[in-house]
Amino acid sequence: MRARLGRRAAEPVTDLVVVGDCNPDVLVLGDDVTPAFGQEEKLVASISLAVGGSAAITALAAARLGLQVALVAAVGDDPAGQFMLAELARESVETAAVAVRAHCPTGMTVALSRGNDRAILTATGAIATLTAQDMPDTLLSRARHLHVSSYFLLERSLGPGLAALFSAARAAGTTTSLDTNWDPAGKWGDDQLAEVLAQTDLLLPNEAEALRIARAATLQDAVGALTRTGSKIAVKLGARGALCGDGLGQHLATPPPLTPVDTTGAGDCFNAGLLTGLLRGLEFPEALALGCAVGSASTQGVGGTGRCVDLASARDLARQVTVRPAG
Repeated sequence: MRARLGRRAAEPVTDLVVVGDCNPDVLVLGDDVTPAFGQEEKLVASISLAVGGSAAITALAAARLGLQVALVAAVGDDPAGQFMLAELARESVETAAVAVRAHCPTGMTVALSRGNDRAILTATGAIATLTAQDMPDTLLSRARHLHVSSYFLLERSLGPGLAALFSAARAAGTTTSLDTNWDPAGKWGDDQLAEVLAQTDLLLPNEAEALRIARAATLQDAVGALTRTGSKIAVKLGARGALCGDGLGQHLATPPPLTPVDTTGAGDCFNAGLLTGLLRGLEFPEALALGCAVGSASTQGVGGTGRCVDLASARDLARQVTVRPAG
């Protein structure tokens, strides 16, 4: 993948098209958020409703960074779906390609968060009905970059057509990226995922996901294995920052020390920052710093979009990110 993403300087474009999950997050925060069965009641610090779904969070964060963003997803014809569409539209995310399923509930997630650790419960609902056929040709034709979130939640619906969709996008000059997120089935991909990765310009896992997808013992081995197809990779390391790599070398970005309020969606905000940097012409290590800045800033609020920063604020914070060659 070129260090600079995107194309079409002379015609109307959508900078970023994000495909994937779109659902409200019910956020439960506190020092002890572990449920006690036996009909016991616990008090927690807070419970709130927020924009959720990795794709929706990435789309909203990128829009706040100044990109023109469209979301392709599926929701139900219910209050949860209406909440998501209204919140995204309010943030200038284009939602015309979000399919509304009349007889399927909107997916929902409950995130139990204590400091820098979380447990997540998700009912997929309409999320798992999204297919490659839900991507409008007109939207794909004007996209500079196509990003897919939560592959494993969509493995059976979107997965079968995703390699062909990525191939068509790349043939038209659109670059591609993939964040698989966690695999609830614990299988971590098969030949179908391998075909998708062969059409992926940039892979965006966290450390645990990279190790499992690559079936590797060390992070360096995982990065090496996952970049042999010619793609680039940026691995999220939590509070330790992020590692990027391609066939030429690796760089480690260390973020400024911040005490997290809530880490929900930090990785999705990292994705938005990194993609924004690349789409604005930054080289890979510089874009990595911007991704770390946006991801770190997001941990200072509740929910994945509670502290999505604008580009000026992200650039200021990126100056405090240290990037050096890894190894």
